[in-house]
Amino acid sequence: MSIELITFLVMVGVFLVGCFAFKLPVSIAMVLSAVSGALVGAHDIALRHLVEGMFAYVDTILTIVTAMIFMRVIQESGALDAISSVIIEKFHKVPALMLCMIMVIIMFPGMITGSSTASVLSAGSIMAPVLMLMGVPTLETACILAMGGILGMIAPPTNVPAMIIGAGIDIPYSGFGLPLILLTFPLAFLFVLMFGYKYVRKMNYEEVKAKLNTASREKYGMRIYLPLFLAIILMVINKAVPAIPDIGMPLVFLISAAVGCFTGDKFNVPKMAKEAVSAVLPVMGILMGVGMFIQIMTLTGVRGLIVTSCLSLPDIARYVAMAVSMPLFGAVSSFGSASVLGVPFLLSFLAKEEIIVAAALSLIASLGDMMPPTALAGIFAAQVTGMEKYTPVLKKCLIPCLIVILWAILFIVYANQLEPYIIL
Repeated sequence: MSIELITFLVMVGVFLVGCFAFKLPVSIAMVLSAVSGALVGAHDIALRHLVEGMFAYVDTILTIVTAMIFMRVIQESGALDAISSVIIEKFHKVPALMLCMIMVIIMFPGMITGSSTASVLSAGSIMAPVLMLMGVPTLETACILAMGGILGMIAPPTNVPAMIIGAGIDIPYSGFGLPLILLTFPLAFLFVLMFGYKYVRKMNYEEVKAKLNTASREKYGMRIYLPLFLAIILMVINKAVPAIPDIGMPLVFLISAAVGCFTGDKFNVPKMAKEAVSAVLPVMGILMGVGMFIQIMTLTGVRGLIVTSCLSLPDIARYVAMAVSMPLFGAVSSFGSASVLGVPFLLSFLAKEEIIVAAALSLIASLGDMMPPTALAGIFAAQVTGMEKYTPVLKKCLIPCLIVILWAILFIVYANQLEPYIIL
């Protein structure tokens, strides 16, 4: 048995023991596993590499923090309630279109923060009572929230697993927009119609209308939407007019959040910012731990071992291994799955278009948020809808999860054929 394999087994063993036996946070377990890997690999504590790894995803962390602040501003100012009420009011006569629009609202927090939890706990908590009021049963509502959260974290503009996978082989996070749109939105619309259409088409609109929160929209008018419009404009203006410098996603979110403080309901800004940062601290910690983990894997040769093992697999076995291992490893952390397994699998598919493959791998990794024991998206969706157990949500979402895997594999198989049409 090679020293690289021994090191890898020790790192994974320490990680699993820390998470499941000692109930440590995922971030702390990753740090301990990185330290143990350095010691077993005869590199002492490798402090310099641990510090380098900790800052490997600092850009991603800044994006997540500022996006969460922006999301909380949208929520506190009343803009999220306003958007929800407008969609139901304007599209209630076309139930299928209304459900698709509601799904976009559920996905939106995940789209800008890169966190499925943000989707479920913010927009999901607002839309869950509305869906149930429309006649959608509790279980189906929880499934809509869970799948919406997962697909939201993969949809553009912020896809943390894709950023992690791309950073592993120095692919800039550019050109992912259209592939991620095609990977996520068709599935999102399919699942929301699958779970909710037969119930919503019998909806009593007058009963639902009476429960909608329209106060902020009536009080502030179009002004309430200014932060959203500004964020969209700042995101696309550099692509539309390349001469204008790209100010970066963190600054886009901060500028839009600052404007949002004056366009709707008043709220305590320092308190809101503190709560927003506190909400994403676990995600920030995981990213720091993932960076250390990957740095030590590279230092000790473990990463090379995994890459060569993936490359040596026959094509069919590689797809099967990818479809099974990435969601299961993602049960502890979808970000960890993206870094530990996503990067080697991407390297094994270097003959194909890298951006499309990386985007598809990030979609498979996201299913970790549905896998027990952590199952962040599923557990929070069950809690938001008032369910006592998460297990029925997992059972109901098994078929959608399989569809997600098959959809992602199709994109990988036909990546080179799709490249001329979806890589801009």
